[in-house]
Amino acid sequence: MGQVHLPEPVMLIVAAFSRHDEALAWARRRLAEAFGPIVLSSPPFAFNQTRYYERAMGPGLRKEFLVFGDLVLPDCLPRVKNHTNDLEDELARAHIFPEPRPLNLDPGVLCLGKFLLATTKDQAHRVYLGEGIYGEVTLRFHQGVFEPWPWTYADYRQPAVGAFLKEARDLYRRLRRQGPILTDPDESSSGSKS
Repeated sequence: MGQVHLPEPVMLIVAAFSRHDEALAWARRRLAEAFGPIVLSSPPFAFNQTRYYERAMGPGLRKEFLVFGDLVLPDCLPRVKNHTNDLEDELARAHIFPEPRPLNLDPGVLCLGKFLLATTKDQAHRVYLGEGIYGEVTLRFHQGVFEPWPWTYADYRQPAVGAFLKEARDLYRRLRRQGPILTDPDESSSGSKS
């Protein structure tokens, strides 16, 4: 019989995209309040691999990845995804921007072997995590690089995204050596950490 072991802490990463720089700046502030300091961010890049979001979000979308320095347990992902959904709704209800959905936030967790995204949509390759949220192993780390699966979204297949996540993975390895700093995203709605 296998022995039960607690999982290793993982690195929280949120992909944020919008056509509005102000919406992305708002997201960075609110996410840092909820999940701790952002220690690494990707350069924004054109999110033009699909037009799926244009109807609700408009054209000219830009995407960036935000990496948080406080390591978390992997079972936090449903709570984090529900919190990011709440942030999206909050900004939309403020009616600051003309689009019905001015901001999209996609949280995931990175460990040494994979990058896993949270989603509200079920598919054959996704596993239910709880609280209405599914998990998808979007990329695997193999022979020194992140590799896509057949279901991996087009933007995550880009070499620049893989290179950035490799940089985040290197940072994750260094943070693990320092000893885990675990945060509890259960407290994210109040912006406090334990």
